[in-house]
Amino acid sequence: MLAMAENITIIILVVLDTHLARLPMYIFLSNFSWLEICYLNTNIPQMLLDLALSNKIISFSSCFLQFYIFCSLGSTECFFLSSMALDRYLAICHPLRYPQIMSPKFCYVLITASWVLGFLAYIVPVTLISKMSFCGPNVIDHFLCDHGPILALACPPIPKALIICQIFMDVVVILGNIVFVVLSYGSVIVTLIKNSSKGNQVKSFSTISFHLLVVTLFYGPLAGMYVNPGVADPNVTKIVTLCYTAITPFLNPMIYCLRNDQMKEALLRLWRRKAVFLKSKMDSVKKRKGTGNM
Repeated sequence: MLAMAENITIIILVVLDTHLARLPMYIFLSNFSWLEICYLNTNIPQMLLDLALSNKIISFSSCFLQFYIFCSLGSTECFFLSSMALDRYLAICHPLRYPQIMSPKFCYVLITASWVLGFLAYIVPVTLISKMSFCGPNVIDHFLCDHGPILALACPPIPKALIICQIFMDVVVILGNIVFVVLSYGSVIVTLIKNSSKGNQVKSFSTISFHLLVVTLFYGPLAGMYVNPGVADPNVTKIVTLCYTAITPFLNPMIYCLRNDQMKEALLRLWRRKAVFLKSKMDSVKKRKGTGNM
């Protein structure tokens, strides 16, 4: 609930504050918060239901729907992080061209592309897995329907087409975005070292360090699980999955906004607007009462 509240607060601040709503970083951040809310609603309700009930049953179609949405949101987040890395790269490495390139319209193009590519990426793998035959007790050793636990129930052998498709998706979606993010932030760090004074370097590195922390929290466990899924112990896999499906969406708003002066200023502006609105309402009520007494 706290993670939901944090992300909803960010969206409300960006939508209601006209200054933040025009800045590319906050356009990305508000949409990133919406993505985190979708992530939480995909996994947490079913997880809590399973913890509350002794009879933990999920239908075949519901399982694969959760699997598809879960993987699609994960790949969408990969593209989102790359878009945000591109934004920081243009802002720091090409500051004069940044306002022309990273316009609000272009931001929404990147956001739309991230959602579309994210949900197109796993259509083929999920379809191929759903057409396989499944053996055994049909018990998923996990708290959500993920490709590792589902494949563990499949009758051998696993089709080569699925293996090739999965490797291709891991390379394109995960490793491709990791390489792009590393190159973008690498260029940013080199530019900061070359061109900034010591005072500006500290401030700029402080901002970039929060972005890098979010990237590490997401890609660290994701790369270990999906690029080489057969290595991890099932219990370790559950802990790691819990980290990036529940803990990371809780930490991300705090990491991005805890030391963000613009978000604090926007919160103060919203609070003042609310105070002025309430004061005007109270004054109007008093006037109506005064008129009624006369």
